[in-house]
Amino acid sequence: MASLGRISISGFKAYDLRGRIPDELNPDVAYRVGRAYAVWLGCKRVVVGRDIRLSSAELCSALIRGLTDQGCDVEDIGLCGTEGVYFATGHLGADGGIMVTASHNPPDYNGMKFVREQSKPVSGDTGLQDIRALAEAGEFAEPAAPGKVTPVNAMADYLDHLMSYVNVATLKPLHLVCHAGNGGAGLIVDELEGRLPFRWTKLDHAPDGTFPNGVPNPMLVVNQGRVAELVRSSGADFGIAWDGDYDRCFFFDEHGTFLEGYYIVGLLAQSFIAKEPGARVLYDPRLTWNTIAIAEQAGGMPVMCKSGHAFMKAKMREQDAAYGGEMSAHHYFRRFFYCDSGMVPWLLVAQLVSQTGKTLGQLVQERIAAFPASGEINLRIPDAKAVIAAVQEHFGPGAELDFTDGVSIAHAEWRMNLRTSNTEPLLRLNVESRGDIALMNAKTAEVLAFLAARGGVRADH
Repeated sequence: MASLGRISISGFKAYDLRGRIPDELNPDVAYRVGRAYAVWLGCKRVVVGRDIRLSSAELCSALIRGLTDQGCDVEDIGLCGTEGVYFATGHLGADGGIMVTASHNPPDYNGMKFVREQSKPVSGDTGLQDIRALAEAGEFAEPAAPGKVTPVNAMADYLDHLMSYVNVATLKPLHLVCHAGNGGAGLIVDELEGRLPFRWTKLDHAPDGTFPNGVPNPMLVVNQGRVAELVRSSGADFGIAWDGDYDRCFFFDEHGTFLEGYYIVGLLAQSFIAKEPGARVLYDPRLTWNTIAIAEQAGGMPVMCKSGHAFMKAKMREQDAAYGGEMSAHHYFRRFFYCDSGMVPWLLVAQLVSQTGKTLGQLVQERIAAFPASGEINLRIPDAKAVIAAVQEHFGPGAELDFTDGVSIAHAEWRMNLRTSNTEPLLRLNVESRGDIALMNAKTAEVLAFLAARGGVRADH
């Protein structure tokens, strides 16, 4: 029996482990987590990958030692994005996978994301807290024999899989701006470049774990301006941006306008239904009307699912959905082991632009006009539960209510969703209308005033 002594690990969140280096996450914690994961899953073979952060190599090494000391064989795929672990775990038939990453957090953070067989997610209510308890206790039975480490290069198969989503013969020589944010996405773009007819203008392209140009989070307005200007000045067909581990993908149209993920969900849903009539497509409750309308008009079946990757992936499997999308720019694909990818979406959008002869702006502007939306507004508020109840009481009469995720209040011409974040101490508000931007803006202002009177403070200003 290995007795490591009891400690407290504060970094476990709803979906992953994430914390500041070295106080919340360090090699000792990583080693314990490796042993705990191996015990909890009873695994024999696990895929491990890491992102470009300066602390990732050391943490990954400690994690692998923990896994092998518990008798688990490790297939080390090295530097990759989170979707690299998702792909390799499913493709190689491993018992599970762990990605060392902190996504879009600052440079002094790191973390881990966990999956089990077939890349099924491990979250707070499906094992993450059990792993935490085992890691904190630090009591591990010694295995009959230690595990082995095998370096595995899954890149070629992963790239082939990405290319399977498009027909290269139909692609036009588009000019694309890409912003990797000094994260890992640039490495994949470089690998794909020779297989595609596109011309690239690259911004903050080289991986750099110090993130000299700011944290790799395209949702931050400060990170959008440079991409927008470069799209306009270069005359590009559209722009793409990713977060650090490139599991989210964001778009700018040919005018440099940042596009809400909501409208990309509708665009991709339509494309999958066109290829598979009657296909189920998933959407989250924050903004819904556009996706429902597009899916139904195309002959598909829209299915609502609670926000969050663990819920979306479970529902994708349950419904055998062809595609699922969240307005937060997570896009899920049946053929990608029901997981999210930040690389598949832009390939599909490029193909749509090529095949339709329309610009990206033309593809989405009609839908933006039909269902104008506020975009997600984040607020800090003292008593979120009480405030949500007050909002329901005030705005709910005469409306259709839904409680899939927070509260959705749908009137005939406008609707709103108010929910607590799964990952941060925030309330998140979304408002949309049926073709009436003035009404959408007025109702957004009205709800915000109601929240401000109850202590709500904007967290995105």
